[in-house]
Amino acid sequence: MPQNFIWYELTTADKPAAEAFYKAVVGWQMQSFGKGHDYTVLGAGDGNVGGIGNPPNAWGPPGWYGYVGVDDVDAVAARVTDGGGSIVRAPADIPSVGRIAVVADPQGVPFMLLRGSVADAAPPEAFKPGVPGHVGWNELHTSDWKGAFAFYSQLFGWRKLDAMDMGPMGTYQLFGLSAEPIGGMMNSPNVPRPSWLFYFTVDEIEAAHRRVVANGGSVLHGPSEVPGGGWIIQATDPQGVVFAVVGPRK
Repeated sequence: MPQNFIWYELTTADKPAAEAFYKAVVGWQMQSFGKGHDYTVLGAGDGNVGGIGNPPNAWGPPGWYGYVGVDDVDAVAARVTDGGGSIVRAPADIPSVGRIAVVADPQGVPFMLLRGSVADAAPPEAFKPGVPGHVGWNELHTSDWKGAFAFYSQLFGWRKLDAMDMGPMGTYQLFGLSAEPIGGMMNSPNVPRPSWLFYFTVDEIEAAHRRVVANGGSVLHGPSEVPGGGWIIQATDPQGVVFAVVGPRK
């Protein structure tokens, strides 16, 4: 397993409205998972990247959450508590999906651990920078990025890469499994709670900006240029869930 994000999931109070919004903004193909689950699978054309659900016993507030692929869910969950994190839902098997645990890092940020039901099957490539419909960046907004990095590095082997000095905002620390970054971490005292923010890749940032507004979303920040020549928007969907998009500006 890649020790990286392999699936992204939206928990929402209004599933039909969320489906309509993200289909318009990101362009995902959508199909029912079936098998007795009220769950919509999100497709990017070259593979599935995530899902949308509104479980009645949701373990956290509405929002986007990430699944990290691991070889042994139980063993990694044990290391979560060893590293100062917590178990939100103990490891359990979900038919036709695999073994899953819901955990949280020492700053209280929830995420999932996943081992697919087919042992030798390749995990989804939900994180694929530069490809529309996939996630292009994983960003942790936290109260203690140094503590968070220590936790995730011992859990998944993530390495420190470049760090950017953002002046009064502090350090923005890039991380990855190799020399290629998969995301960044920063202290964000003004966010309502520490959380992961995922950037969905779009075809063109100004067009995406118009789609967000036209479909009832609210832009919080951007479009802004980021290192490497890409452009980003941070926004909320009509249900108030924070998300982000990244893409070129033409």
